Amino acid sequence: LRLVPVPVGSLLSSYGWYILLAAVAIYLLIQKISQGLAARPSGQSGAADAAVEPDVVVRRQEALAAARLRMQEELNAQAERYKEKQRQLEEEKRRQKIAMWESMQEGKSYKGNLKLNQQEVESGASTSSAVPKSKPNKKPLRGDGYNPLSGEGGGTCSWRPGRRGPSAGG
Repeated sequence: LRLVPVPVGSLLSSYGWYILLAAVAIYLLIQKISQGLAARPSGQSGAADAAVEPDVVVRRQEALAAARLRMQEELNAQAERYKEKQRQLEEEKRRQKIAMWESMQEGKSYKGNLKLNQQEVESGASTSSAVPKSKPNKKPLRGDGYNPLSGEGGGTCSWRPGRRGPSAGG
């Protein structure tokens, strides 16, 4: 009996705080688990509620089905509107191609004609009475004699290549 207290005493003196903290953690874990089990409702009462009120479940399922049907109808209506819009766009593109082909056959510029057609479509599509503004004649930012590659007329900024040879870094 004298041999047992010496190893136990040395074990407690070396790892006493760790043993105490582990014991407290285990105690708190057991308390938490027991409270979770006590707070959980039993499975039998949930089954009894479902058996007592099947009409509530049926009403929920019917409401869910009606909501799904409404959403599907809205989606189908959106798809129809999108298809109609695509058909109109394709028809407009076809008309523009025909007009471009006819203008090419007459020997006219088809790009200018195409721009006019697009402006007509935009003005017809928009309900506002906005008149497109013509751009005023702008003068160029630099004079006609400016050439950045010649080195003339560029002001004080000019680029010169560096001298050849090894770099002076070090």
